[in-house]
Amino acid sequence: MANAPLRARVLAALDGAQVVVAAIVLLAPIVWMVAAGFKTSAAVTAYPPRLLFHPTIANYAILFARMPFLHYALNSFVIAGGASVIGLLLGVPAAFAVSWNRMAWPAVAMLAARMAPGALFLLPWFVMFSSIHAVGSYWVLILAHAVITLPLALWIMLPFFDALPRSVIEAAMIDGCSDLAVLWRVALPLVGPGLAVAAILSFVFAWNYFLFALVLSGFSTTPLVVAAFNFVGEGVTNWGALMAAATLIGLPPVVLAFFVQRHLVGGLAAGAVKE
Repeated sequence: MANAPLRARVLAALDGAQVVVAAIVLLAPIVWMVAAGFKTSAAVTAYPPRLLFHPTIANYAILFARMPFLHYALNSFVIAGGASVIGLLLGVPAAFAVSWNRMAWPAVAMLAARMAPGALFLLPWFVMFSSIHAVGSYWVLILAHAVITLPLALWIMLPFFDALPRSVIEAAMIDGCSDLAVLWRVALPLVGPGLAVAAILSFVFAWNYFLFALVLSGFSTTPLVVAAFNFVGEGVTNWGALMAAATLIGLPPVVLAFFVQRHLVGGLAAGAVKE
């Protein structure tokens, strides 16, 4: 028993060490990327890496001078926002129906579609949309990215709907509520945290997805994740500008997660517990 306090301190120290190691592994690439955005290309590729350097904002000046950055950012917001809305409009009612009727196969089919490689969808889409001269339009990009957001919204919302007492839904049906009214007036107000989680993660996944945007976007609908690669050349790559672009691309999801972190953490924790 005398060794119990010592053992507790050792375990606490080990837990703290694990947290520090995990934080270093996760945050070191991000810190390096942000710092590289303030370096010259020569300093970025210097070996050994330079920990001390003279920061410069030239990379950000080049970024806004060589490309219509705000236009590309607007394209990303339109595509990610539209795909998130479609994913929620279709995925949330589907999750409610799957949960209420205890049907597993629709959710499994959605999961299989999400786990399939994007190239499996890309070639048929490109041929199909090219035949109607629609490649490069916003609606094509939004529909393509809805393949990402729809299964995500469905699977995030399933545990929340499963946790709802069936007596509450049955009471609403006895009172004469239609299926849509039950979902809108009864179920959704009770699963608000889950809805926030589904919306945030759908937006982040659609914002960051590269493959569909690379092939299906046009000159006027290019999003940020594709436009950033304008700084990658065949012979020379402007690493400083590329790191600056990557920093700005990652900023909106990080800011969004920061402002809604309470709802995000609470929603994930609530969805992990099934009554």
